Amino acid sequence: MPSPPPLQAVLLAGGLGTRMRPRTERIPKFLLPVAGRPFGAWLLDRLAAHGYAEALVCIGHLGGMIRDEFGDGAAYGLRVGYVDEGDRLRGTAGALRLALPLLAPTFLVTYGDSWLPFDYSGPLRDLDAHPEAAGTMAVYSNADAFDASNSEVRGDLVVRYHKRRAGDPRDPALDHIDYGATALRREVVEALPEGVVLGLDTLQAELAAAGRLRAIVATERFFEVGSEAGLADLEARLTDGRGRPGAS
Repeated sequence: MPSPPPLQAVLLAGGLGTRMRPRTERIPKFLLPVAGRPFGAWLLDRLAAHGYAEALVCIGHLGGMIRDEFGDGAAYGLRVGYVDEGDRLRGTAGALRLALPLLAPTFLVTYGDSWLPFDYSGPLRDLDAHPEAAGTMAVYSNADAFDASNSEVRGDLVVRYHKRRAGDPRDPALDHIDYGATALRREVVEALPEGVVLGLDTLQAELAAAGRLRAIVATERFFEVGSEAGLADLEARLTDGRGRPGAS
């Protein structure tokens, strides 16, 4: 029986980090210090602990600093490669399109400012087990607790994905939130035109509307370094001993 292909994660780390200014004027979010280490070190450790062999980092703002810090990833037990957006912001799906030549047939896309206390291999395993699906998105039953919920889930499917704007009324059907880890097939990205400027949320909404986006439910809240409050919460989590590689 052939061995399963190595797991690939794509990390979206090219944003400007505007909510974290002035910190991010001189350092990208991926390198913000958390519990004594750059944030990206915690994320790479976690991916390696869950079986990932490769991390492809989409960089932009101050991306050279990320290359210098992590190099080829050998110190973290996986191969690290880079796709540089340069000065042109393409959006999160646009960054994936730029990375197309390096994408595996199925891969996990996650955010370069999110740290998730769940099995990062889960969405990819689920997608590989369901060839009829184009993607599997991790979701959390949020009910607007940590951010505005954006996903309606029925059974094993995300049936609607909608990012509400500030001031929009609450929609009770949108009681889950994108957890920040979605497995996709390469063909989804290949269908995008070259040079497209597009957000990943648009792709997720289209796949949900087509009935091709599966849901895998995470049971513990997500953490992120995209806000001061989020960074403080993650710092507390990582310093309590549960953030070590392999810990849940």
